[in-house]
Amino acid sequence: MENVKILLDSIDKVKSFVNTVSKFDFDFDLRSGRYIIDAKSIMGIFSLNLSDPIELQIHAGDSTNLEEVMESIKPYIVD
Repeated sequence: MENVKILLDSIDKVKSFVNTVSKFDFDFDLRSGRYIIDAKSIMGIFSLNLSDPIELQIHAGDSTNLEEVMESIKPYIVD
């Protein structure tokens, strides 16, 4: 499992992010405080506080696609 901080501070970013992660077969979760939601769910994402960075958990296991995932979500990652 890989964890990164992302920022989805606009409707367009949320839609683009969901389209990006939906291309992959494994699970993605977003964690904001005590809430964990499916990162492929637009409605779930809009239930979170999007003004602050949120933690993305990538459940890729031993997948070799992790580099591809990290490259595709690069525009959303914050330090």
